[in-house]
Amino acid sequence: MTRRTDWPDPWEPARPTRHARASDGDREDDPAAEESGAVHPGPGAVGAPAHEEHGRGARRRGRPRAHQDSGSPSSSRAEKGEPPGDPAERARGICLRLLTGTPRTRKQLADALRKREIPDEVAEEVLSRFEDVGLINDGAFADAWVESRHHGRGLARRALAQELRTKGVDATLIEEAVSQLDSDQEESTARELVARKLRATRGLDRDKRLRRLAGMLARKGYSEGLALRVVRQALEQEGEDTDEWGYPQE
Repeated sequence: MTRRTDWPDPWEPARPTRHARASDGDREDDPAAEESGAVHPGPGAVGAPAHEEHGRGARRRGRPRAHQDSGSPSSSRAEKGEPPGDPAERARGICLRLLTGTPRTRKQLADALRKREIPDEVAEEVLSRFEDVGLINDGAFADAWVESRHHGRGLARRALAQELRTKGVDATLIEEAVSQLDSDQEESTARELVARKLRATRGLDRDKRLRRLAGMLARKGYSEGLALRVVRQALEQEGEDTDEWGYPQE
């Protein structure tokens, strides 16, 4: 009986298949391919990083990267809290957000809508509706502004009118608002301002004190004539109440 000689020896390691030899040869015999990364282990190969395979597979399937949408108009509006879509809805959302906690004039809101590229006709319609329901009231805004800035900062009528003009308030409404302050009240406030600053100027010569205190009133909107009169009277009164060294007389 003829003995077969082609049986595999059980003690000899199995030879790799042709497919395995080809892939092994590609990895081992082609240094350029290894350096360029052109040849990679298959999905089931030992040593293939799972995160690398998933990342490349995602890119091959056309999954968009996160940074590609970061500059889109819709995402930037969402970050600002603006509703997407309808321009009128966006305009209403912008106005409501700006009015929260702080009164605004119609011009201030119109400028904000224009900056956010709301069409002019849409902005006009929304702003008019806000005026109808009382959410925008330039007259009330001007009255409150005069009350707050006069008593809080000591501003005169001229300075208050200038501030309201920069905020887009109508000239008629400005006139009505500043007329709350009469000449007597304005002069009384000027005297209070000088009295608070007078002590800090002691030690300077009289002319320098006069210029410094009158300049302070002028910056707050008081006329030159009123400022000089109030300061001179304050200095004269101080001289009567103190001795030659500036100490209070008994």
